[in-house]
Amino acid sequence: MTRSKQVLILTALVGMMVAVAGAADPKTVKMEGSTTVGPIADAYTEVFKRMYPNVTITVNKTGSGNGAAAIVDSRCDIANMSRFMKIQEFKDAVAKGVMPVAHAIAMDGVCVIVHPSNPVSVLKTEQARNIYTGKITNWKELGGADRKIVVVSRDTSSGTYETFEKLVMAKQKMAAGVQYVASNPEAHATVKSTVGAVAYIGLGFVDKDVKALKIDGVMPSRKTIAKGEYPVSRPLFMFTNGYPKLGSIVHALVTFHLTPKGQDIIDAKGFVPVTDY
Repeated sequence: MTRSKQVLILTALVGMMVAVAGAADPKTVKMEGSTTVGPIADAYTEVFKRMYPNVTITVNKTGSGNGAAAIVDSRCDIANMSRFMKIQEFKDAVAKGVMPVAHAIAMDGVCVIVHPSNPVSVLKTEQARNIYTGKITNWKELGGADRKIVVVSRDTSSGTYETFEKLVMAKQKMAAGVQYVASNPEAHATVKSTVGAVAYIGLGFVDKDVKALKIDGVMPSRKTIAKGEYPVSRPLFMFTNGYPKLGSIVHALVTFHLTPKGQDIIDAKGFVPVTDY
């Protein structure tokens, strides 16, 4: 066979391989869970779309509890969670042949927020708990204006709710009049538009339209959260079924926080990187 014929055959083979690759259905990676981790996942997705144009990544922000259920039922590849999985969730997973593996991607603080016009700037943990149990109902009891407190909480499927319940509520029941919302943005919007409202959100959602309060004399910030000084701090997770295959897209996503670009995204979204390169 002449060299020219070999070149023609090789060229044809390469062309067939490219055509087959182009015709193949794009891979899909499904992420589900925490609305707190959601902005990080969304930003990761934008980067990975450019890095892996043939891969489709979906982010469904339904709450940490729903993320846990999705990984247990094999309905997602990555469960985004703002809390660790519960023992019962692990048991349910193992019963279905799923082995959840946690990847801590960032640190966060659960910030108690009020309207910017509210003169109250600091609460003790006990005072915050008393607001949510209904023992304190008016801002004047805390040195503020004579105004009823409109109490806003995340819904019970939220990892943010469970962190607040554990670290602030000490498992005490919230009052019957508490308003429940499905996401950090909803909690933020309610406080922004309601002078007497109080709510709690992730650090990455705090901006000039709301005021974060000191808790036990400590202001939530990247520094106080990184040092473990802010009392309502927590890690953020991505869970996978087993440790992902090395070199896979899922592996690249759950380890992206270890790269300078991944850390820049976490920092830009208002959260605290777990590493510093």
